[in-house]
Amino acid sequence: MLQSPPNLKPGDLVYLCAPAKATEEIYIKAAEDWLHSVGLKSERSQHIGGRHHYFSGSTLERLADLQAGLDHPEAKAIWCVRGGYGSIQLLDGLQWAQFIREPKWLIGFSDICVLHHKIQSLGFQSIHGTMALNLDKNSSAAKTTLSALLFGNRTAFKLPASPFNKTGKAQGMLVGGNLSIVFSMLATPEHYDFSDSILFIEDLAEHLYHIDRMLHALRKAGALEKIQGLIIGGMTELEDTDVPFGMGIEALILAHFQYRKIPICFDFPAGHIADNRALVLGAQVVLEVENDQVQLSYLK
Repeated sequence: MLQSPPNLKPGDLVYLCAPAKATEEIYIKAAEDWLHSVGLKSERSQHIGGRHHYFSGSTLERLADLQAGLDHPEAKAIWCVRGGYGSIQLLDGLQWAQFIREPKWLIGFSDICVLHHKIQSLGFQSIHGTMALNLDKNSSAAKTTLSALLFGNRTAFKLPASPFNKTGKAQGMLVGGNLSIVFSMLATPEHYDFSDSILFIEDLAEHLYHIDRMLHALRKAGALEKIQGLIIGGMTELEDTDVPFGMGIEALILAHFQYRKIPICFDFPAGHIADNRALVLGAQVVLEVENDQVQLSYLK
């Protein structure tokens, strides 16, 4: 079982950084305001508002910012203000010794799933949750689930069933995040351990055939045979080819599991959607998919 960083208390400090794409001031300020509204303090990384071409800073500047967060003597969490692309550029330059001695929550999704992979490989949990860029469009549940997890409240999800779901019950470690990132990390030392896991996937603006290609790669890598359950979050703004691929996203995914009887849940409220509810990656969970509802519960 992976170690959970300490829960936050009112007045604790959250370190804000931008390890990938550049971020506008309005979004950084929104993150600070929200943290203060739930009783937490904030501190900005040095280059959080910078711009170096596409990125928030040069590779060395972004590396220094994230390293300062990992080593911060007071911060209890690191909140990445946006994704985009760039976290992979930092991964091999980071030093994790202080983080291992005094772990803290890392929060983000999309490109930040690169860092979730690394943190799980070190034996710790992290939070797949919304970021500063998305706060103004997020549902109240997206924000309240994040604050609840930071303060140690892991409540169960009870959701209506999708007609595409496959019923069943499974227990395992929650892994996953952005499918494109999970795919890109398969051949790295930080790849997820899919054995007896519950896999969560979501993605944005991918072609249907790209989704199919990534699932084939996961199958050929043995991942789809190892997982005990599958959760599909937002599959947002997917594209088709001029000559249609021939099936929708649900049928495409189910085709990869026609010979496996595991619970499969569609339309889970997480991903590149307004209702992006927070999840603890690396936690032990129980997934129960029934005809009329879905429940995802954390094991205490």
